[in-house]
Amino acid sequence: MIKAISLLIGWLLDLLLGDPSCLPHPVVGFGKMIAFGERHLNKGNHRMLKGAIMSFFLIVLVFAIIWFIENQLSIIHYTLSIAFESLLIFYCLAGTTLIREVRKVFRAVDRSLDEGRKQVARIVGRDTAQLSAQEIRTAALETLAENLSDGVIAPLFWLAIGGVPAMVAYKMVNTLDSMIGYRTERYKDFGCWAAHIDDVANYIPARITALLMVIAAGKPQLLGFVWRNGRNHASPNSGYPEAALAGILDCRFGGPHYYFGELFDKPYIGENARELTTADMQKAVRINRIAEVLAIIIITIVYCL
Repeated sequence: MIKAISLLIGWLLDLLLGDPSCLPHPVVGFGKMIAFGERHLNKGNHRMLKGAIMSFFLIVLVFAIIWFIENQLSIIHYTLSIAFESLLIFYCLAGTTLIREVRKVFRAVDRSLDEGRKQVARIVGRDTAQLSAQEIRTAALETLAENLSDGVIAPLFWLAIGGVPAMVAYKMVNTLDSMIGYRTERYKDFGCWAAHIDDVANYIPARITALLMVIAAGKPQLLGFVWRNGRNHASPNSGYPEAALAGILDCRFGGPHYYFGELFDKPYIGENARELTTADMQKAVRINRIAEVLAIIIITIVYCL
């Protein structure tokens, strides 16, 4: 019951506040740790080995620190443990912030193409300088679907599996992948293990996310579409929530994109290359929220039982 209370408090905080810019965020600290290690280790020989050692060390370190603090607080008083867990759950969930950012992208691109490119650059890793209005909207919705998995459902999955220490360790995994898990010349060796660890950590959550999205839309007939198209992605996981959203909206995602000046020719997900609208964004946000609520309900029931 204590864990259920912590979960509900943390989730409600994210729902109401998102990521307040006035508060320090652990992921920012993770990013600084990764950047420091990358600067000093991503050079010379044995880059893949050094990247693997750094990645495993940071993940285990974060897990151990959170586990130790959590246990010490629970010995002092359970209310301290609830407060600590609630705060970390709040920090680990990223549903509200991404939804806000996606809404800003659609409003910005409606005002001007240049504004849209600048706004979408805040939430995607691809090069945005040459994106069309359609490509901007597509990128935002792809990120929304992917973020539902790695920003909401996956953290909740690892919370259910290993408690708050596992949830926070997952955020380190995700941050490692987002910073060094690229197949570019600079990161292809050093970030190789970070990318593989992220693939493993997201394998089940990505597929659960797609299932929850289909249930949220009330369209179980899309499961076949998701299965066929979910594999049309460079990532073994990201394609599944993207395929679910593409099926729900009857649109097309994917295709070639530039990352750090290099062209990556990604396959398409879906077939209907229609123009995306604000109504599509609103529908996607609604699906995200319903899927998120379903996940919270399921985990809360499991905790209570």
